[in-house]
Amino acid sequence: MNKLVVTGVCLMLCAGPALAGDYEAGKEKAAACAACHGADGNKPITPDIPRLGGQYYDYLVHSLKAYRSGARENAMMSPMAKPLTDKEIKDVAWYFSKQTGLVSKR
Repeated sequence: MNKLVVTGVCLMLCAGPALAGDYEAGKEKAAACAACHGADGNKPITPDIPRLGGQYYDYLVHSLKAYRSGARENAMMSPMAKPLTDKEIKDVAWYFSKQTGLVSKR
């Protein structure tokens, strides 16, 4: 019984990243974000636009879903997030979370 539990936990831990998102699909969808956030999410066009590269996956998913639902509002982000499916949100979040984040020099 203990071996079964350990095996199940190991499978969940190994499968977690695979279930998170599709990197290539996220990269393709994230192209729409490049105009404001930069291609890898590290070169925002103004200081008030956040860096997305290297952010936590869960944070990015939560934020995009909040923009999509209207729980969080922004004149630029809300319309960008509204048409995204759950899968597209996961893919974009996975892509940006896998980028190397840069330290801000502001």
